[in-house]
Amino acid sequence: MTASPKLYRNFATQAEIDGQYNPSLGVDDPAAEMRHYVETSRQAREKLPNVLNVPYGPTLAETLDIFPAAQADAPVFVFIHGGYWRALSAGDFSGVALGPQALGITTVVVNYALCPQVSIDEITRQTRAAVAWVLRNIGQYGGDPSRVAVGGHSAGGHLAAMSLLAPWARDYGLPEDPLAGALLFSGLYELEPLRWSYLQPMIQLDEGVIRRNSPTRLVRSCATPAWVTWGALESSEFARQSIEFAEAWRRAGNEVELSPVADTHHFTVIHGLEDAASPVCRWLAARLGL
Repeated sequence: MTASPKLYRNFATQAEIDGQYNPSLGVDDPAAEMRHYVETSRQAREKLPNVLNVPYGPTLAETLDIFPAAQADAPVFVFIHGGYWRALSAGDFSGVALGPQALGITTVVVNYALCPQVSIDEITRQTRAAVAWVLRNIGQYGGDPSRVAVGGHSAGGHLAAMSLLAPWARDYGLPEDPLAGALLFSGLYELEPLRWSYLQPMIQLDEGVIRRNSPTRLVRSCATPAWVTWGALESSEFARQSIEFAEAWRRAGNEVELSPVADTHHFTVIHGLEDAASPVCRWLAARLGL
């Protein structure tokens, strides 16, 4: 009997790949997880000073939500949301400002256009442009451009990693490694398996998109320290993606911490950003000199 051909690694069927990469399959009530994001975002916008929908680029989708810290010259955390590049918005993730703002960190939540209206190449360009805008302009909102960290969740973890790898000096005229830290939650660092997943009709991967946008393949020497993390209850593929990216980051001579967040799954892994006392907020504060 001939063995079934493999789509990716040891996976022979789309169902097997979807079982690893569809995070909704691993939780009891995905809608409740979304309601949590929406409710904490509402609370953050009501509780915290904010400036919403600040343009950073020419299209309607290219906006930022800024949650300034109370003091001037505050360090800055730029957060890039997930949704597999084809869903959700910055407005669904205002809650990530709650923990950092309590520690005196200005938080910026990035919005971007979504697949299939635009490509992942374009989303990468937009989010890099957002980080560049923050580095150049956050002083107008009381932030310190010399102390800016980036973070992201799921597809946002991918986009944050792509921001680390941007040719900042060549393309933007900025210092080569302008970021003080990177907090990467449950990221996708090798896009190849998603080509064979339920996402493909929306994200439309091909060999070129995969090659240009898989951070593990693109790692270079970088002065920015990173914490690569994921939910301890997530699938083995999410864990493997994080481990392999962190190992590549370390092999390039870069500083990296690698550990999962205990007792969390794909949707709850970022809840620590809502709590100033959480390990992720403490790590962020340390990287930003607080």
